[in-house]
Amino acid sequence: MSVLIKGGTIVTAERSYRADVYCENGRIAAIGEALDAPAAAEVVEAGGCYVMPGGIDPHTHMELPFMGTVASEDFFSGTTAGAVGGTTMIIDFVIPGPQEDVMEAYRKWRGWAEKAATDYSFHVAITWWGDSVHKAMETLTTEHGVNSFKHFMAYKGAIMADDEVLVNSFRRARELGALCTVHTENGELVYQLQQELLEQGINGPEGHPLSRPAEVEGEAANRAIRIAQVLGVPLYIVHNSCQESLQAITRARNEGQRVFGEVLAGHLVVDDGVYRDPDWDFAAHHVMSPPFRPKEHQEALWKGLQAGMLQTTATDHCCFCTPQKRMGHNNFTQIPNGTGGIEDRMTVLWHHGVNGGRLTMSEFVAITSTNAAKIFNIYPRKGSISVGADADIAIWDPTKERTISKDTHHQNIDFNIFEGMTVKGINVATLSQGKVVYLDGDVRTERGVGRYIDRPTFAPYYDAIIRKRELEAPKPVDRMSAAG
Repeated sequence: MSVLIKGGTIVTAERSYRADVYCENGRIAAIGEALDAPAAAEVVEAGGCYVMPGGIDPHTHMELPFMGTVASEDFFSGTTAGAVGGTTMIIDFVIPGPQEDVMEAYRKWRGWAEKAATDYSFHVAITWWGDSVHKAMETLTTEHGVNSFKHFMAYKGAIMADDEVLVNSFRRARELGALCTVHTENGELVYQLQQELLEQGINGPEGHPLSRPAEVEGEAANRAIRIAQVLGVPLYIVHNSCQESLQAITRARNEGQRVFGEVLAGHLVVDDGVYRDPDWDFAAHHVMSPPFRPKEHQEALWKGLQAGMLQTTATDHCCFCTPQKRMGHNNFTQIPNGTGGIEDRMTVLWHHGVNGGRLTMSEFVAITSTNAAKIFNIYPRKGSISVGADADIAIWDPTKERTISKDTHHQNIDFNIFEGMTVKGINVATLSQGKVVYLDGDVRTERGVGRYIDRPTFAPYYDAIIRKRELEAPKPVDRMSAAG
């Protein structure tokens, strides 16, 4: 199978230039002007369009069992929706329940993901600690290509990792050369605030942001950063939604600490007014954690992206339909947390970022694809338009417009948080593994062709940290010799 993309302008995280791209056997085989291709090759005309690395969404939750129900989007429908929007790889999450065997959970998620239409990988959450978890982390890194472990500092009584779990897991990750990722909200404080609000009779969706103010996110972000600093482990903080967590990341990075930050497309353009809408269903569909914030936080997050303090964009794609959201009709703490967005992430970021003058085209490619590939150690196989890279490609028409709607999207959810937003600049064709899986409204994805992508660990980086610490460590004093 071969495909020739003709007449487009290649845009990478470093530069843009005019060239054709020839793809063969799932890889990019040649890049150049006026390329020839075999007669059997499919030709995709890209005149007037940008040819970019397919998007990587580093934070999704397909068919996640959560809060008494299961997310409505499965790995096939979710990766298909992503492909329509230009995303060609996801990194989802294995989330063991309390005391659940980590390897059993991993095998369960791998089974669910076999239906994926595009490539995928997994972070694995550490939700408790014990000898079997210690051993599983090594098995995952050495035998299964997992190089990142997730820690929820929220969700008390369920999957919350307390400080003891964080310290044990961070230390083990350091030994293995893995990256620690963290959901930073103070779970104890959230729980206490939830109880206070319910006692006051506040049980609607408006209680959700009140129980999770920006300060609880900022406190947890700073605590996770400081723990990582003491233990000498790199840290990746997911879905930063507020100035407080951004400030903690900025301070750490300015001090030379290896901390990465992710922001969701939704947190950049949706504000907390949605929770006060009189339509309960509308408000409930925006219940996610961390919640949407007042407008001033959005501007701060954009500046964080522009300054390089936030490196990646994601969706936290976790879909629950209206009947599922209504499980919490009389108690906001029972509303399943999650929103969609995998199909719309890239076009929303292009419209508000590139068209809005906040991002260059190369910065757009960096935050939607290349930075995630580099941070999670799959570059240049992913996130790159280069000879030898996987032929995962988005073809972007900067002149076309569309209006986002639940009635036309491909996501398996009856709501869209960007409903009614007209965006200019959309994906018109997608290649995955060198095959055209979407072309001008024609969806060609196939169930089960997505591949699991191994992500090697970062042992050389950790070795350097250990050597540096050994050199800087104070030398022991021989007090008997000093005393004569």
